[in-house]
Amino acid sequence: MRYFFRRRVPHLDRILLVESGSRRVTEAFVERFRRMEPRAGRLDVVTCFPGRPRPLSSQSRLWNVAEHRGRAGRRRLLSELRAGRYGVLVILCTGEPLMTRWKWALAALLPAKVLIVNENADFFWCDWSNWRTIRAFVAYRAGLSGAGVVRTAAGLVSFPFVLAYLAGFTCWVHARALARDLFGFRPPTPDRGC
Repeated sequence: MRYFFRRRVPHLDRILLVESGSRRVTEAFVERFRRMEPRAGRLDVVTCFPGRPRPLSSQSRLWNVAEHRGRAGRRRLLSELRAGRYGVLVILCTGEPLMTRWKWALAALLPAKVLIVNENADFFWCDWSNWRTIRAFVAYRAGLSGAGVVRTAAGLVSFPFVLAYLAGFTCWVHARALARDLFGFRPPTPDRGC
C-alpha cells in the first residue's frame, strides 16, 4: 500500500479491482466511477466469480483466483499483478466474507494507492486525510456504532463471567467423575418403593 501519508492520487491509467463483494456492488461502482472519472484508464479485475462484470470492456483483464490454487499459483498471480504496475487498487469492503485474505494481502503487497468501496458503491481513498472516515467505517464494521454498541459492550462485559461459570462447571463435572473413579462414590439412587 502506497501513498497512505499523501493526499496525492496517482494516475488512473491502470486500476486493479478486487471483487471481494457481490457482483451488484461491483457493477454499481464501475458505472459510478466511470461517470466521475471519464478519463480513467483500463480497469482489470481479480475475482472469484465466473464471467466478467457487465460494465467492463473486453480490453479489461480478468483474473479468477480459482485458477490459481496452491502456493505456486498464488505466487504466480501475485507476480503477474505486480508486473501490471497498477497505480490504484480498488477493494470492496461490503461486509461479505468473499476473498478477504486476497484483498488484504493485495493491499499490503502491491505498491498502489487503495480505494475502499462499501456496500452502497460509495468509495473513499485510504489515506491519512480520511482518517475520520476510516475510523467510522471500521467502527461500523466492528459493531461499535449505533445500536451495536450496547450489544458489543454487553458481550465484552459478560464474557469474563460466562467464561468463569463455564470453567467452574467443567471443573465440578470432572471432580465428580474423578471422585467416582477414585473412591467408588455413586450418587444415591432414588427408592422405587419395591
